[in-house]
Amino acid sequence: MDVKIELSWKEKLNEEFEKPYFKSLAEFVREAYRHTTVYPEGKNIFNAFAQTPFDEVKVVIIGQDPYHGAGQAHGLAFSVKDGVKIPPSLVNIYNEIENEYGVTAPQSGNLLRWANQGVLLLNSSLTVEEGKPASHQGKGWEEFTDKVIEILSNQKEHLVFILWGSPAQRKGRYIDRNKHLVLESPHPSPLSAYRGFFNNNHFKKTNEYLRANNIEEIKW
Repeated sequence: MDVKIELSWKEKLNEEFEKPYFKSLAEFVREAYRHTTVYPEGKNIFNAFAQTPFDEVKVVIIGQDPYHGAGQAHGLAFSVKDGVKIPPSLVNIYNEIENEYGVTAPQSGNLLRWANQGVLLLNSSLTVEEGKPASHQGKGWEEFTDKVIEILSNQKEHLVFILWGSPAQRKGRYIDRNKHLVLESPHPSPLSAYRGFFNNNHFKKTNEYLRANNIEEIKW
């Protein structure tokens, strides 16, 4: 199956694209785009991979679904396009960075600047129907993104995996914690941020670990 994905990732994932579950998933997604409004745009389904090639990954932040409102999702977890109102979870992420570093939060919710520094912004499901969160869960995306995490864990060293909330934390079972740093806390959603997301110091801890392993830090 010829999946339009960045070349280094295509080489790592080619076997996955030939598996029966992925072929069923691809058919489901094609039909969904044909008959309903689905986000992100088709060209951006694999945008996280396009912006952060395999060899450039330093940090993995795992989200859940793409945003399900018009004009928001563009294939990077937690990120929205320039000019789009910053969603509440991302507001809290920015607040935590401001708390850790004393910097003023950006006016844009576009996290492309993180992706281009080696932060893989990976949602567990890569598509969603408009206005229906979790509508594409259980169709095969989770199996695919589990494999992405497993490949990263097995084939790279000294990555930082940031797992906010229990769905992301369940993916932690695919990570070798002897080779990588795993940071876990409640989700930055307004419903849970005050239960331990705030003051988790994940952004500083990430950079401390990268620095200790002679890897260039992320400019959050």
